[in-house]
Amino acid sequence: MSKVKNPKLAKNGKIAYEWARSHMQILDNTLNRLKKSKPLKGVTIGFCLHITKETSVLVMGAKELGANVAVCGGNPLTTQDNIAAFLASQGIHIYAWNNQTTKEYDWCIEQVLKHKPNLICDDGADMNVKVHFDKKYKTLNVLGSTEETTAGVTRVKAIEKQGKLRYPVIIVNDADTKHMFDNRYGTGQSTIDGYLRAMGLLFTSKKIVVVGYGWVGRGVAERARGMGGNVIVTEIDPVKALEAHMDGFQVMPMSQAAKIGQIFITCTGMTSVIRKEHLLTMNDGAVVGNVGHFDVEIDTEFLLNKSKSVKEVRPSLDECKLRNGKKIYLIGKGRLANLVAAEGHPPEVMAQSFSNQILSLLYIYKNHKKIGPKSMVVPKEIDRQIAVDALKAMNVHIDRLTKEQIKYAESW
Repeated sequence: MSKVKNPKLAKNGKIAYEWARSHMQILDNTLNRLKKSKPLKGVTIGFCLHITKETSVLVMGAKELGANVAVCGGNPLTTQDNIAAFLASQGIHIYAWNNQTTKEYDWCIEQVLKHKPNLICDDGADMNVKVHFDKKYKTLNVLGSTEETTAGVTRVKAIEKQGKLRYPVIIVNDADTKHMFDNRYGTGQSTIDGYLRAMGLLFTSKKIVVVGYGWVGRGVAERARGMGGNVIVTEIDPVKALEAHMDGFQVMPMSQAAKIGQIFITCTGMTSVIRKEHLLTMNDGAVVGNVGHFDVEIDTEFLLNKSKSVKEVRPSLDECKLRNGKKIYLIGKGRLANLVAAEGHPPEVMAQSFSNQILSLLYIYKNHKKIGPKSMVVPKEIDRQIAVDALKAMNVHIDRLTKEQIKYAESW
């Protein structure tokens, strides 16, 4: 059973899937190594992820390993309908289409949970939150879960801190081979892609305000500078602010940056980082957008519902005319600009993230009783092996310690 927007898009989705898989050698190698033994046979996995061509490789891979798979989108606006149609054509239970209402989005998660998943692969923790706090799923036999992104990690940690976590959750986002590459290089490139598609404007010479200097902010700031932008960073963490300063970026409070910035990119995972008072002081024609998981970083309520007028002037770009006469342009209604206005991360970098996902799901399946109800990082042996596989896929060779060096390192 599935529900997608247009099943006729399956052929186009298949082409996109094949293109992505051909550029995800690390994940492809992992799947080919494991699929003969069918290690997930008899296991039902519920996926709540952005439905992209890269995600289709992970989902199809889980099926190849023997799993029964049910899928929904991890965001109302980020599903690629051709990919959803392709997955449905392959016998995957998928409930996803682009531009869902909040009610439809919630319904899709519930349809996946009706398949009674033993394992959950989540991005943003919406499915995990529902399993933990909706009484309908109190008896659901979930053995464990993985979590893909920073915002979801925050929610999982909050559940754990309250003593309510029911099963182990592997924090994939904290793997070195995930956040150092996916968050930095993947989001960095795809954010610029999304902004260019939405705006069609020049980055060179513009004052670009990057809000937050975590792994995502680092990647976005570096690539915005590479496009010729004059990058300003806002931060609340003194260490990250110091790092941004020493990386050559201007650092200042948002109250100051709002008055001089021309393009704003929020990367924090925190609520209300661009508020009404900031929007009112921005230059006429400023463009604001977000690449954090949830649409809470910008005051979209003020822009979309309190403006004098709102009209879509380009795909994924709304012109919000404020009552003070200024026009502020909002990308993707404040949702993930790199996925709403573009296609998300390139397949090469997602191969590392999704290798972490599939190997972490296998690890939980084998070790869930031993781990118990707690969050944990991706085991180091998995993280390291993915780095080895990535280097091999890129035909990069490195040195090894000699016997003399090993002896030296072990001696006081």
